[in-house]
Amino acid sequence: MRCVGEAARLARERGIGFVPGIEIDCNYRGTDLHLLGYGIDWRSADFARLEEVAAKVMASFGAMVDNLLKLGFRVDAGAVLAAADGKPPTGELIAEVMLSDANCHTPPLRPYMEGGERSDMPYINFYLDYFAQGRPAFVPVEYMDYRDAVELVRDNGGVPVVAHPGLNFRGREETAGRLLDRGAAGLEVFNNYHTPEQAVYFTSLALSKGASMTCGSDFHGKTKPRIAVGRFPSDSRFDGRLSDFVNHIHVIGRQGV
Repeated sequence: MRCVGEAARLARERGIGFVPGIEIDCNYRGTDLHLLGYGIDWRSADFARLEEVAAKVMASFGAMVDNLLKLGFRVDAGAVLAAADGKPPTGELIAEVMLSDANCHTPPLRPYMEGGERSDMPYINFYLDYFAQGRPAFVPVEYMDYRDAVELVRDNGGVPVVAHPGLNFRGREETAGRLLDRGAAGLEVFNNYHTPEQAVYFTSLALSKGASMTCGSDFHGKTKPRIAVGRFPSDSRFDGRLSDFVNHIHVIGRQGV
């Protein structure tokens, strides 16, 4: 959580509103998902347990590389680890390193190279095509149970919200209702992953259960070059509900900083 502390300090120095938060990898009945924790007490020692997850991700790197090699890719594992600089290497980073090295430009990589059909956002597209759950190079990691993640957020003063449920539960959107019943306070209704139909469904679901509605661009810099900070499709009829949530969290955020 050192990065949250640094962000809090910079926000305070510049008079910028700040909301401490976290995104937790967790699992609900066999499906990996992300749980957002807004307004958390980021100084809490409870979050140290998430370092165990980082160690598991690091340990999975060898299998990730092996899977790609079996699929016909050429990977310089040492270069990826060097680029990771001590952090767990991601599928997106593997793609970035391969694309930057002509020695790794094998036929399976061509769709992600300039002019290829997946080159608009090559790093995240590569991750989604090969390392997302169920994809050819996916390596399972044992994440904490969803209900434990909810408890972790709530025990530390945060508000648990399910991130982009339509991405993780595409075709099983009704699962979001069960996640609300099992502790989440809200759903990220508007983002760059949801179809208009999914946004309508999650809006209706949140309203019917009295849950909070949130929004997010899921901006990741160079990993997602077509996504801009704060830009995502939404419905202006619900701007008030989105603002209510932000204002509530800002109060928590000011206390947290």
